[in-house]
Amino acid sequence: MKTYDVYRNIRKRAVIMGLPISLFALLMVSVIGSLLIIIFSFSVVVIISVLMFNIVLYLILGQITKNPSLLDFKKAFPRTIDHKKPGLAKWADNH
Repeated sequence: MKTYDVYRNIRKRAVIMGLPISLFALLMVSVIGSLLIIIFSFSVVVIISVLMFNIVLYLILGQITKNPSLLDFKKAFPRTIDHKKPGLAKWADNH
């Protein structure tokens, strides 16, 4: 009789080449665009610069995957601005 292991990592995101699906799709769009540029250009400098761009893009997307707080702009500003000094006055009034 066959036994099956329980898959416990159901909440982990799917990754391809170390990138989440959305970032991998962005990388593939860049690669396809780069291939179009390489096909229609006959310059070695353009080919090398496009390849370097794709390598740098992959490294940047890898860093964003490892440290997602790099693009977290939500916590930059508070929801409300209050000029009251923090203290125990509100706590003392309620109790």
